[in-house]
Amino acid sequence: MKTLTPKAYQGALLASVEKYFRSCREKQDAKRAFYETMYGLWGEPGSYHPLPGFDEGMPYFCLRVPTGGGKTRLGARSVPLVNRYLLESGHSVILWLVPSNAIREQTIKAFRDREHPYHADLLEAGPVTVMDLDEAKSITRPTLDTSTVVIVATAQSFRQQDMDKLKVYESSGALQHHFDGIAPELRANLLQGPEGTIPYSFANVLRLRRPFVIVDEAHNARTELQFEMLARFRPSGILELTATPDTTQTPSNVLHSISAAELKAESMIKLPILLETEPDWQKVIAYAIDKRNQLQVLADREHIGGAPYLRPIALIQSQPRSKDKETLHAEAIKAELLNNHHIPEAEIAVATGETRDLEDIDLFAKDCPVKYIITQQALAEGWDCSFAYVLASVAELRSETRVEQLLGRILRQPGAEPRATPELNRSYAFVASRDFGATAAALRDRLVEGAGFEKADAWQFLAAANEAQDKLDLTPIRRVEMRPVIVELPEKPDFTKLPAALKKKLEWDAKGKTLKIVRPIAPDEDADLRKIVVWEESQNAVAVAAEKSRTEAIEIFRSPSELGLDFRVPQLAVRVHGELQLFDDPEVLDYPWDLPAYQSVPTTEEAAQLRSAERAAEAGTIDVEAGKVQVTFVHNLERDLHLSYTPEHWTEAKLAAWLCRNVREPYITQQSMMAFTSAFLSGIVQASDLSIANRQKFLLRTILEQKIGALRRQAVGAAYQQFLFSDGVKDRATVGQEFEFEFHPDAYAPSRDYPRAGEFHKHYYPRVGDFDSAEEEACAQWLDRAAQKGLIRFWVRNLVRKPTCSFFLPTATGPFYPDFLCRLPDGRTLVVEYKGGDRWLNAEPDRKVGELWAELSEGKCLFVMVKDKRWDWIEAKLVEGNG
Repeated sequence: MKTLTPKAYQGALLASVEKYFRSCREKQDAKRAFYETMYGLWGEPGSYHPLPGFDEGMPYFCLRVPTGGGKTRLGARSVPLVNRYLLESGHSVILWLVPSNAIREQTIKAFRDREHPYHADLLEAGPVTVMDLDEAKSITRPTLDTSTVVIVATAQSFRQQDMDKLKVYESSGALQHHFDGIAPELRANLLQGPEGTIPYSFANVLRLRRPFVIVDEAHNARTELQFEMLARFRPSGILELTATPDTTQTPSNVLHSISAAELKAESMIKLPILLETEPDWQKVIAYAIDKRNQLQVLADREHIGGAPYLRPIALIQSQPRSKDKETLHAEAIKAELLNNHHIPEAEIAVATGETRDLEDIDLFAKDCPVKYIITQQALAEGWDCSFAYVLASVAELRSETRVEQLLGRILRQPGAEPRATPELNRSYAFVASRDFGATAAALRDRLVEGAGFEKADAWQFLAAANEAQDKLDLTPIRRVEMRPVIVELPEKPDFTKLPAALKKKLEWDAKGKTLKIVRPIAPDEDADLRKIVVWEESQNAVAVAAEKSRTEAIEIFRSPSELGLDFRVPQLAVRVHGELQLFDDPEVLDYPWDLPAYQSVPTTEEAAQLRSAERAAEAGTIDVEAGKVQVTFVHNLERDLHLSYTPEHWTEAKLAAWLCRNVREPYITQQSMMAFTSAFLSGIVQASDLSIANRQKFLLRTILEQKIGALRRQAVGAAYQQFLFSDGVKDRATVGQEFEFEFHPDAYAPSRDYPRAGEFHKHYYPRVGDFDSAEEEACAQWLDRAAQKGLIRFWVRNLVRKPTCSFFLPTATGPFYPDFLCRLPDGRTLVVEYKGGDRWLNAEPDRKVGELWAELSEGKCLFVMVKDKRWDWIEAKLVEGNG
């Protein structure tokens, strides 16, 4: 079975899901749990919008993942979390909704393929049965009772205003056994047929089992009818997967958002996209062919050296056929490739509504000859090939061309691993256009609206391929200055027939008879500009001024990362068993760790927690503020699942074995875990009884996890303290060039961007992560002023909880992300951490590890923790560093 190691951003996202599910159980309130989870993750509560027509206590949330981020895999890996932490059930029904039949077929095939990573992800939930809707309409009760059932269907399969026309609402004798002997509480919640009868329908089977709904490409499923359909099934929760969540009509509750920069940092996508515009469509095709050939040479060279096989593919977007005019349709483009470029026909595939050359072709196969794919829109859905590197578009950039989805098809990185040659980690776009600025702006808009990029990501990662057009690319994150170009004219220019965009770049001073150009004139605007005057002398003067406006008059200030300056920071390394390794987690330490038998005895509080949960299950949850018992969504969900699934009457030994398997503690031997678990359970059974322990086994698992986790943290903390802060530490740890963190030029991914990044002159990146307080902002401003004075070469706002993008130091309780890192003129590194007065007393662990890191570097690194705007403390370190 194929397995793929989860990327760091995937692990962080799934940890957010787990945290939210745990909080839903603890708070018994999805809205409150969302606020507290968001605040714990991002330092702000966010906003939560319950779905109209659903119980407000139902978890409803969204994971925002741009194109190429692996939404399907993240959804599959969420299924075990649903069972384990939300439903607290060994089995469940997952209703997986997709936007089209093509994606439905792909998803089912991958989920059923025992060699596919998605199948392995689902198996983390235990036995799994994958079905399409037709198969599910005759599902048996034993299947539901013994496995997690994933039903993959299109939303359209259920979405019809007249329910009588859909078979999922029809009574079926094959489903009758699901309703035999059901409890009155469940029967009361079923859909009724004529005259109050209960149809034996698939919809009612779903209502019995309280499915958890995963909506893939959720931006396609936002209608009122869609939500009415989902409400009919009484879901236990709804998870939306999308690159572009709804923020207005029915707002999605975005729990975790992934940026394109995070995907780039982990080699999921090829960025930046290097754009070149050219008005001549034949040159656009020629440029694309030339670029594909260049990439092929690089790929072949790498392959000889042992790299995986790669055959770069160019996608060429043609125009549709028209009865009224001649267009650059697919056959015209193919003729251009065959006749003018002598491309062998076997290397060309056409994928349009009329021609489907790609069917049954494995583009990854070494014997596949296809290097060029001509399409209009047919690749926009259900098609994925990471060999696609180049996009050439001769179509006009209108919304119906769906160019952003074709851009998405060239973004995926082959194998999700970086190539040694930088050119093979980028994407390339050639577009037939006379206006680079307008084209770049349009494509950036499509990346935001269609591929799920943040605006700052789109500004950063779509860049000009050549220097001349680069000066026309004036984005908000670039510091660009243009000296106005002034030209004296003997005649008054006529602006009346100018395009509006060009007119905004010009100012006429009638008194001084001077034309002022205030924005760069693109080369393809020259002809229109010459027409504003009549005399040849004036036309020549205007042409010269236009050329100056985009060359001599332009000054682009590039950040250190854009200039290619290296920024590496030495990391803490430790010697374990004589081998030096990166110290990024205290778990790498070799420390004695076992579960002491005396700690296995349940505490009074733990036994009381079990009895309290049992009482709540019988009556409801006590609302302390209201002074009464309140039946919550989670309580009703627990009741329904308990009544729907066949109860388990396990022996004490079997229950102990289940707990041993389900308590996630990788650092304990199986024998030690079994002994501890058995002793704990024995004490629980003595304090209550086995039937209660069976019913509350998930609570017991949580108690055990917390109990064992606390013991392990104590052991880790003691080992950490002894290893790093006792005599002889320099024999055990070091800070040098053996392990260094690199601030990659394309891997800076702020959760929030500082809105006035252009005010900083010496920040390492063009973007700046936002600050948590006004004092942190003031600290950044002081550092930038110091850099302008020459005391600092450049600095970076370090990001929090972004391990692939940020430098951190390990503490016994987790990573410490300092606020700022500075490269000094002599090559040393200064770390600055700002602490507000309210956090100073709790900052001792961070300060100690920072100072130790600096000490072990033998002068190569400096560390200072600042409070109360004591900038003189930083200045003292700068003097020390420069001395």
